[in-house]
Amino acid sequence: MQYDVIIVGGSFAGLSAALQLARARRQVLLVDAARPRNRYAAHAHGFLGQDGVPPQEIVARAREQLARYPTVAFLDDEALQAAPVDGGFELVLAAGQRVRGARLILATGMRDELPALPGLQERWGQTVLHCPYCHGYEVAGEPLGVLAAHPMSAHQALLLPDWGPTTYFTQGQYEPSPEEARHLAARGVRLERTPVVRLLGEAPALRGVALADGRQVPVHALFVASRTHMASPLAGQLGCAFDEGPLGPVIRVDELKQTTVPGVFAAGDASTPMSNATLASASGVMAGICAHRSLVMA
Repeated sequence: MQYDVIIVGGSFAGLSAALQLARARRQVLLVDAARPRNRYAAHAHGFLGQDGVPPQEIVARAREQLARYPTVAFLDDEALQAAPVDGGFELVLAAGQRVRGARLILATGMRDELPALPGLQERWGQTVLHCPYCHGYEVAGEPLGVLAAHPMSAHQALLLPDWGPTTYFTQGQYEPSPEEARHLAARGVRLERTPVVRLLGEAPALRGVALADGRQVPVHALFVASRTHMASPLAGQLGCAFDEGPLGPVIRVDELKQTTVPGVFAAGDASTPMSNATLASASGVMAGICAHRSLVMA
């Protein structure tokens, strides 16, 4: 079967795109490997109408609603390869199936790479966090830390005192500029230049960090900017251009979510350095509408 649009990725962006196309009565295939970036978080926050709801529950409810539309099909599989073919694009799935669509929406997401510090991964999404807007409220009032992993980490430390007393751990690598240091001091942020070598407490809980000189600093949540990588090779296989974001590459798109490859759209975290549930959903809406418009205009 030739679909009008194949969407790869079934989290907030992909589901939002599928809903627009379903309501336009187009034949849509949603391919999902069920490895969303937010799978480590117990709850979604800051998402209007869904605040505090587990991400898996939001996805399950959305899929249930989508299934009511007769033109939507689901494949719970991983798309391994993508290539242009006459009239559109062909995907090869992990199970060996090949599927074709006239348009392609990549909502494939990102993979996070944390600093090489023991204890971070098993706390990721619970007490080791990336976004104060997503998770700060739940840890507010407790001693907080920012583990420097990027030149923008000082900016993260500037934000955090609105949620709690903050220590900025430079790791001996990401010293704030004189201007940043003045702003951090004005915000009451404590600077710690001795590197963190170990996290304290039984994961996923966190009660503090151990420093290289033997000291311990009380910290109940640690914010860190992960390096980001494409979770899927499809955009590269298709020849899509990338832009270098502050934490890693993102697929280059225009205001209509069109990539540099005609007929291929991108949505969600893979297409923007701003990762947020609401923004991902909104970009999926735009990608779905614009993919439909491209079919009409063709």
